[in-house]
Amino acid sequence: MLDQLSPRRTASSVPLTLIQGKKPLAQWVAAQPQHVKKWVTSTGYNAASGTSCVIPNRDGSIRGVLLSVDSLSEPWYIARLPGVLPTGRYYIVTELTPEQANAQALGWALGCYRFDRYQSKKKKKSAQAELVWPETSDQLSVSALVQAIALGRDLVNTPAQDMGPEQLAEAASKLAADFGAKARIIVGDELLKQRYPAIHAVGRACSRAPRLIDFVWGKPSDPKVTLVGKGVCFDTGGLNLKPADNMKLMKKDMGGAATVLSVAYAVMSLGFPVRLRVLIPAVENSVSGDAMRPLDVLDTRKGLTVEVGHTDAEGRLVLSDALFEADSEHPDLLIDIATLTGAARVALGTDLPALFASHDASAQALLDAGLRTQDALWRLPLHRPYRRMLDSKVADLSNVSPGAYGGAITAALFLQEFVSKDTDWMHIDTMAYNLESRPGRPTGGEVFTVRAIVEMLRERYAQVAPVT
Repeated sequence: MLDQLSPRRTASSVPLTLIQGKKPLAQWVAAQPQHVKKWVTSTGYNAASGTSCVIPNRDGSIRGVLLSVDSLSEPWYIARLPGVLPTGRYYIVTELTPEQANAQALGWALGCYRFDRYQSKKKKKSAQAELVWPETSDQLSVSALVQAIALGRDLVNTPAQDMGPEQLAEAASKLAADFGAKARIIVGDELLKQRYPAIHAVGRACSRAPRLIDFVWGKPSDPKVTLVGKGVCFDTGGLNLKPADNMKLMKKDMGGAATVLSVAYAVMSLGFPVRLRVLIPAVENSVSGDAMRPLDVLDTRKGLTVEVGHTDAEGRLVLSDALFEADSEHPDLLIDIATLTGAARVALGTDLPALFASHDASAQALLDAGLRTQDALWRLPLHRPYRRMLDSKVADLSNVSPGAYGGAITAALFLQEFVSKDTDWMHIDTMAYNLESRPGRPTGGEVFTVRAIVEMLRERYAQVAPVT
């Protein structure tokens, strides 16, 4: 991906012009030689959004490329070019602000993303087009973000056979080691000894032991930012077994963990002045004689008891232990990310993660950052009257509501039970998967909200140039 961004132009580099609409196209064409005017007219190019036009020289070589964009801050238009342009080196001639230059570089790099680990025949990288880094771009920031997103996508795309709790812990431990973070992994029955009973209960049915991933980076004196990610490496639904179609994509049920690790990569790579803590409960929700049963009553790290109304609502159970531990340090900001409910997808679709937040100012900061980075979220309410739906007659609360309505809200309210009222907490319910291929966003694993969260953290703590 990054090797298709070149540090310098050569004599043979081809100019790339970004066109915003028919009027700018007409102005550009009017300033060109007659043979260029004739070519653009004869091809019928009319600057329709997202389309491109390759313009030849008289000798058949490429004179230039036009790309129609609705916004210079949008990364996805340029993302289609690496897959359609002839091999060569291209450079943007359109004047760009630093933020716009970053967006174009990011879009080009993400347009080069491929997950080909399991393909016997792989495309040669030398056969693809390159883009010269735009002059005003921040190469360090864009590179960190590109590598962070690639890391998260790769983790989600890896089949569960090769991405179980152990492998997820290994990936997190390697990331921690690469940046000098201190990591510990609590495995198997040790979870019971150290009081993480809900994580153990969900993961105990699998031959691959459950574990809690926990690493800390940064100066203790800096503001505490804690990220919690759902790491269910595969979800059968447990004894409330999922139908085949619903189970098919469940390798992505650790998408919250992958997103958290992506954010952590960017934060550590860019050196944000925060004390970062990452907590990931890594389990597989399997079926065996040791599996938790419907109406079992589970203990939690907080001491609240939970009646298992449905074994397929396991994500909130493992998050309950991790969130209570995260909250015990009184972080300045606590964010959890999870592929938690189908209800959020029904409400908002697969591309728009749901945001729940205890503090309005932080929620608005993240929503604004999402708009600036083309990485939007939509806020849903923590509607307290719905808390009654989680009441249990035999335990402190149930892990599900009895009806089919408001499922994303009741799931968020369940999590809120394990976070202090004063804590600045945000919960993100995400899909973590692209169901269709679009430029820069191929079918497969996706780490929605990474760009938004990194931008929000940059603005809140780092006060350095925006990444996009």
